[in-house]
Amino acid sequence: MCEVVKVEEIFASKVFTFGKMKERLPKSVYKEVRKIMDQGGELSLAAADVVAKAMKDWAVENGATHYTHWFQPLTGITAEKHDAFVTHPDEDGKMIMEFSGKELIKGEPDASSFPSGGLRATFEARGYTAWDITSPAFLKEDATGVILCIPTAFCSYTGEALDKKTPLLRSMEAISQQALRIVRLFGNEGATKVVASVGPEQEYFLVDREKYLQREDLIFAGRTLFGAPAPKGQELEDHYFGTIRERVGAYMKDLNVELWKLGVTARTQHNEVAPAQHELAPVYESANIAVDHNQLVMETMKKVAGRHGLTCLLHEKPFDGVNGSGKHNNWSLGTDNGVNMLDPGETPNENIQFLLVLACIIKAVDTHADLLRQSAADVGNDHRLGANEAPPAIISIFLGEQLEDVVKQLVETGEAAHCLEGGKLETGVSTLPDLEKDATDRNRTSPFAFTGNKFEFRMVGSADSIASPNTTLNAIVAEAFCEAADRLEKAEDFDLAVHDLIKEYMGAHQRIIFNGDGYSEDWVAEAAKRGLPNIKSMVEAACTLTTDKAVKLFEKFGIFTKVELESREEIIYETYAKTINIEANTMIDMAGKKYIPAVVKYTRQLADAVVAVREAGAEPVVQARLLGEVNGKLTAAQEALGRLSRAMAQAAAMKDAKEQAFFCKDVVRTAMEELRAPIDALEMIVDKDVWPVPSYGELTFEV
Repeated sequence: MCEVVKVEEIFASKVFTFGKMKERLPKSVYKEVRKIMDQGGELSLAAADVVAKAMKDWAVENGATHYTHWFQPLTGITAEKHDAFVTHPDEDGKMIMEFSGKELIKGEPDASSFPSGGLRATFEARGYTAWDITSPAFLKEDATGVILCIPTAFCSYTGEALDKKTPLLRSMEAISQQALRIVRLFGNEGATKVVASVGPEQEYFLVDREKYLQREDLIFAGRTLFGAPAPKGQELEDHYFGTIRERVGAYMKDLNVELWKLGVTARTQHNEVAPAQHELAPVYESANIAVDHNQLVMETMKKVAGRHGLTCLLHEKPFDGVNGSGKHNNWSLGTDNGVNMLDPGETPNENIQFLLVLACIIKAVDTHADLLRQSAADVGNDHRLGANEAPPAIISIFLGEQLEDVVKQLVETGEAAHCLEGGKLETGVSTLPDLEKDATDRNRTSPFAFTGNKFEFRMVGSADSIASPNTTLNAIVAEAFCEAADRLEKAEDFDLAVHDLIKEYMGAHQRIIFNGDGYSEDWVAEAAKRGLPNIKSMVEAACTLTTDKAVKLFEKFGIFTKVELESREEIIYETYAKTINIEANTMIDMAGKKYIPAVVKYTRQLADAVVAVREAGAEPVVQARLLGEVNGKLTAAQEALGRLSRAMAQAAAMKDAKEQAFFCKDVVRTAMEELRAPIDALEMIVDKDVWPVPSYGELTFEV
């Protein structure tokens, strides 16, 4: 019998929620905490001591022995250092468990070994973590025990942000301030802040752990660096939304329970397009909590997979020839008094506030298309973008027929007199209801698509943190709101001024709007005519962070300093080169120690067969032909292995991070592909019993 899961009882049971705060804190302290969360400010040390004791007592009651400042360095994953609550025992030898407000507010991890892009020298170790009061503390339970996790920001001794959380929080304040100016112009005096909300859809693969452990490439690189296609892939389209296998279903159930305990609103689960690929999607929440929760989702996916004899692959392209994994970043803006600024209403042509917001977003995305592209750039994503399975690397906006028509009217005539209606979808079956049809279809090839009351940024990679895309989105839209508000607040005739501004922005930036097939070659040519950037790789995107335009944007709102931006560009080059180095070394190791020896053994068998058949008095035509074919590809593999080894030696000798990164992209990756080709071809003809690693078919279908 299936165990009954009572979601309402377990949800957020491992989170120090508002409800638990209210129960355990004095009213005055609780009010102080809530006020700071809503309006900003600094918690008094006395109040912090009270909060820390209440948080510690709750954690200890739930089995916790340690606490950690849980932060998000520039590795893209999370970091933690555990400290026990224990102090010196009292005079009777009894251990006292303590946790102070000072320990809650500030931590001091070693900052020297995290990526800093030159912000910190190796000998300069001091860094600080600072409690993010807006994100609730939670309990993690694993083999180390129960740990109280306190979400924090992370900065250097000299004050620069060394993490992804700090710039995100800065960007959230910036867009709130500027969006408030917009809603005030339309008479909304009740709102005190505007919150960027995010719902990230997480795609992932599951493979059998025993088979995973036989693949060095999956272990070290997170993706298969070799592998011939299976006889069946995704061409029948039978995996997408198909019946979930028993083993995978058990995993999903366990995963949901663990996430619900952590307060993650896991809602949607289904099979994705590729075999062994799946998706989980949560309900929307404020951007900083969504970022924290998405990190927890990825950590929990990996942990729970082990319980089921599985391994969760979050790499953007684990298998060549089948769809990779992305993370659709659904982004919206809402006031704290209930107004969704991206809700067009039933007649968007008459909704002036929505049209202004839309015009500002169109302007922001067109002005900073390069930055938005960069925010979704990582090594794994280079394998997806523009590969007819994910959006192209060219940024464009999909509005749909209804809004595109409204924009066209405004640009051409100065007013939008009407808008397209959705109508009804008649099913033609008497027992089925007719359906209210949206006025606009969806476009899966668009990188930035309007989907009813939000924008879906579809470029983000599955393994990447969503902090960077949302920091960038918040920043570029804040700038557009600021420039619009600067003009409109001075206008003598507001109605005329806002009308003119909407028309101006839409007319000047309509080139970014594209509702067609983003996969087509025609669009690549058309985008070039429009002057839209086509940034094809992570390393080519890095320099967009330090243009004068980018520095001006981020410094204006205090999100990044120029030094912080330069450090992040440097980290991108270093990360890329290091990642390719790991992949190339793994290929060299696998080819030299596994594939080539296995094929040499097979050629010996073929040679023996040739001799045996000839001695038996027959002509070994098939055996000799097969031996020649295998030997030719083996020779090609050995030669390619030598070229890759030499390219790696050249890369290692380079001292400049940018030069090394581009060399890895242009030369090393080419050499990697040249080594893969003959070995993948050999897999198709060499005896399966000889082949040293599990095949694509075994990995993706035997789950």
